[in-house]
Amino acid sequence: MYVANFDGKAYQAKFDALAEEGIDVHGEATFVLGLNPATVLDAGCGTGRVAIELARHGVEVVGVDRDSSMIAEARGRAPQLTWVLADLSTVALGQLFDVVVLAGNVPLFCPIDARPALVTSCAAHVIEGGAMIAGFQLDGRYSLEEYDRVCEACHLTLAHRWSTWDRAPFSRTSNYAVSVHERVPS
Repeated sequence: MYVANFDGKAYQAKFDALAEEGIDVHGEATFVLGLNPATVLDAGCGTGRVAIELARHGVEVVGVDRDSSMIAEARGRAPQLTWVLADLSTVALGQLFDVVVLAGNVPLFCPIDARPALVTSCAAHVIEGGAMIAGFQLDGRYSLEEYDRVCEACHLTLAHRWSTWDRAPFSRTSNYAVSVHERVPS
């Protein structure tokens, strides 16, 4: 079931409080920056935390989310960036990106029957030689095997997998996975 009706301000306040305590809240952005992208689609951008940090480092970024409260908060925090209110399972931006990132359990917020469409739609925005990165919990709601199958059907090849955004090694006992699938040039 899709989780709707977030409170964007309250959601962002949690990250602001963590940052004020000195906790690094930019692990996903740091991970993405390690791939040296010029362009990034932040798919399921929420309040724009990742997109804003990427833009701060000179990356051209577009944020997409289907929750209007989240997009409103993102627009308020960074009105100069492109924010799109849309369903990721059907979004077609007419633009390709070096990296498409789905940070923070994005597939788990999507209805089960729409997950293949979400992955396919996001993968369609990856440029040849680019990558799609997804991080989500492994709690039985969505398996890596299912995710990998859809990526493979979209001509994305698993390149790397870690258990955290700071690249801790992945094992079958990990409760979180960060997967990098690449579109290998033909």
